[in-house]
Amino acid sequence: MDFSWLKRSMPRGLYGRAALILIVPVVVLVVVVSMVFIQRHFEDVTQQLTTGLVLEMREVIEQIEEEPDLAAGLVAVDPLIQTLGLEAGPADTLLQGDRRVFYDVSGRIVIDTLRRGLTDVIAVDLLSSSRSVRLQVGTRLGPIDVKIERKRASASNPHQFLVLMASIGFLMTGIAFLYLRNQLRPITRLADAAEAFGKGQVMRYKPSGALEVRAAGRAFLDMRGRIERQIEQRTMMLSGVSHDMRTPLTRMKLSLSMMEPGPEVEELERDVADMEGLIDAFLDFARSDQLGDPEPVVPAEIAQTVVDKAVRGGGDVVMEVGEAARELAVLRVQAVERALANLVGNALRYGNRAEVHVRRTTKAVIFTVEDDGPGIPPEDREKAMQPFVRLDEARNQDRGSGVGLGLSIAGDIARRHGGMLRLETGERLGGLRAELVLAQ
Repeated sequence: MDFSWLKRSMPRGLYGRAALILIVPVVVLVVVVSMVFIQRHFEDVTQQLTTGLVLEMREVIEQIEEEPDLAAGLVAVDPLIQTLGLEAGPADTLLQGDRRVFYDVSGRIVIDTLRRGLTDVIAVDLLSSSRSVRLQVGTRLGPIDVKIERKRASASNPHQFLVLMASIGFLMTGIAFLYLRNQLRPITRLADAAEAFGKGQVMRYKPSGALEVRAAGRAFLDMRGRIERQIEQRTMMLSGVSHDMRTPLTRMKLSLSMMEPGPEVEELERDVADMEGLIDAFLDFARSDQLGDPEPVVPAEIAQTVVDKAVRGGGDVVMEVGEAARELAVLRVQAVERALANLVGNALRYGNRAEVHVRRTTKAVIFTVEDDGPGIPPEDREKAMQPFVRLDEARNQDRGSGVGLGLSIAGDIARRHGGMLRLETGERLGGLRAELVLAQ
């Protein structure tokens, strides 16, 4: 049996699931107790009370039928009626069928019991008054109209027990939820701190709550510290290596400038230039962890800055901006510019033209860069976003050089914004379509 619909209908939040865990048992308890109470109190007790009325009505009818006419019978039976607390008289207008309110559960039992116990019941009216039972029954001398207090046929105010039980149940559920919320708050704080760290933010967090939650919080702080130290060490290593390599490269450039021009010198100069490009790429990769602080900015302005630089460099780039992308969003400006510049640079390196689209949803800002190049096969896209990976067969290497860090840097920046970098096949230009998704 497929229960996937039940999983989809469950609350996704911790507070919602906790409330469901508290409310469902209370509701089930109230419903079950109510059903048992109705079965025992409404049906059994009502049936016993109404059976007593049936016996009394039989005695009244027998005494009336012993007289010569209905009027004499009613006079003769008057002392008994007064003793029993009934009101009786001739039925001048006959009722058409039994009447009761649809939610009157005990009324159904009253009507059934009266009809089973008396042989000639014309109608039972429980609708005219909630405080009395009006019964029309036939006798040998003619029909009579009898009024009986409702409390003699069924229990009075039985709903008070149900209301009291439901009220206390929900009151205790509310109190329990308040205490449970205090226990859940440390878990949500831990989740918020972990989510913020995933977006590159360091939120102040102190473990609190139950022992298990405190243990998880301390483990998170230890993990965050190790990751921060690892990132710092990687940044220092790459920066140091790149900085140290610039000194011999500078000496090589100086030596080449003093040599006689020739083919070999030109080839060496190109190699030195390529090595300088590699060092710059390494430094960009190292600085990708230093994203700066988030600040309010218009996403369209970031894209416009990158596109203007590409156009000034001779690139064929056009931009399309959604209306929502002209509103403020909280982003790391330099990091987003770097990621978008890498995507536009890759598009122009391996294609002839590029298109940049900026749009915004309720949860993310999306920068899309599409080119008319050869693209990347679907099976190689995940590999292409790894550092220092170059797909020689997938992209045109005659259009420029690189070390395979452009997509990796863009993906790293997207992840530190709580988003992702998606690579797809472009629908408009047919090349690679890169979507930089930044969570808000």
